Amino acid sequence: MGLVKEFKEFAMRGSVIDLAIGVIIGAAFGKIVSSLVNDVLMPPIGMLLGSLDFSSFAVTLKQGVDKTPAVLLKYGVFINNIIDFFIVAFVIFLSIKAINKLKRKTEEQQAVPPEPTKEELLLTDIRDILKSK
Repeated sequence: MGLVKEFKEFAMRGSVIDLAIGVIIGAAFGKIVSSLVNDVLMPPIGMLLGSLDFSSFAVTLKQGVDKTPAVLLKYGVFINNIIDFFIVAFVIFLSIKAINKLKRKTEEQQAVPPEPTKEELLLTDIRDILKSK
């Protein structure tokens, strides 16, 4: 029973739940980026390069025989995935940069010392008087 209790405590920590939410959102974001690359970016790039479709680029390693399909090395799909990766990495970089900028502003605002209270000013005056004697 102790193992179940420990697992429940572990799973209910805020950081674990935040991580799970991040993974789910990241997977959904990955699908959006893949669609952006495959359906929006690559067709015009292929058209500019002479009606090329990167996803169809492949090297045949073994020809198909009868009902056995050919063995292909699909380097065009790999190119699309590399572009996906760089777009996702760039968006994450921009997001982290924006978050860090907001954190710095918050830290700067917190770094400003608060105005001293009347009691603190009086104590400072008393200390100064006692030091001068």
